[in-house]
Amino acid sequence: MSVKVFLPSDSHTVAMLFASMAQGIEEKEGEYMKNKIEYTEETVGDLKIVKDFLPPPDQLVLREDNVKVTISLKKSSITFFKEQAKKQKTSYQKMIREVVDWYASHYQKSA
Repeated sequence: MSVKVFLPSDSHTVAMLFASMAQGIEEKEGEYMKNKIEYTEETVGDLKIVKDFLPPPDQLVLREDNVKVTISLKKSSITFFKEQAKKQKTSYQKMIREVVDWYASHYQKSA
């Protein structure tokens, strides 16, 4: 079984993709298990098959040492993450850290 995934190439696109996913989850809240999925044989479009780079569940519990940094980000980016964090009931710093960690991990392995 192969999985087809589109991976964005820049951090702004990653943030926008995350926002889109979060909005889609919010919009469909409460609809799960109510509607039956209808599968079709439609063409999806140009897709790229990528190697699975996510760790298995047993490796998700490992923790690395964190390093505190000071960084200047655009006000609009911080506003976006604060809004999304509030909707997801989490910390905006944690969300930013996850995006940075995901990005670094993915591109370190593919370099």
